[in-house]
Amino acid sequence: MAFPVYLALGTNLGDREANLQAAIAGLASKVSVVRQSAIYATPPWGYTDQPEFLNQVIEVDTLLHPLPLLHLLKSIEEQMGRVETFRNGPRLIDLDILFYGQEVIEGQIVQIPHPRLQDRAFVLVPLAEIAPDFVHPVLHQTVREMLAQVNTEGVRQL
Repeated sequence: MAFPVYLALGTNLGDREANLQAAIAGLASKVSVVRQSAIYATPPWGYTDQPEFLNQVIEVDTLLHPLPLLHLLKSIEEQMGRVETFRNGPRLIDLDILFYGQEVIEGQIVQIPHPRLQDRAFVLVPLAEIAPDFVHPVLHQTVREMLAQVNTEGVRQL
């Protein structure tokens, strides 16, 4: 693969560090991890009456196209026991495609780049650690520039 694929991982239920490790291990059959950020503790976003999250971003190498990659992520979430609750609610594991190279896909099922990543410190802080100069293909801003525009209060590296 000649382009980076970035995935976001988040969890706020159960053994959160083990959840992140299990999700990465679940990817191993179809995805190889190139780089991974540190793990960050982050306040809940959207719905705030829930435990804090642990978040991480990984860069991966894969032969999977975006839709099969999304299906793999959802399959791992299901295998790990994720139960859908409500938008921005608590979750055992959440796996999202942030960027798939410079691809822009606005489908019903998959949207790349992730449509709200530029607003979320819990994504931008770990992403900036491993890819500060990656340029958003729609906004034409680097990760570092997007990060400078969000409130990072409460985001701390473990």
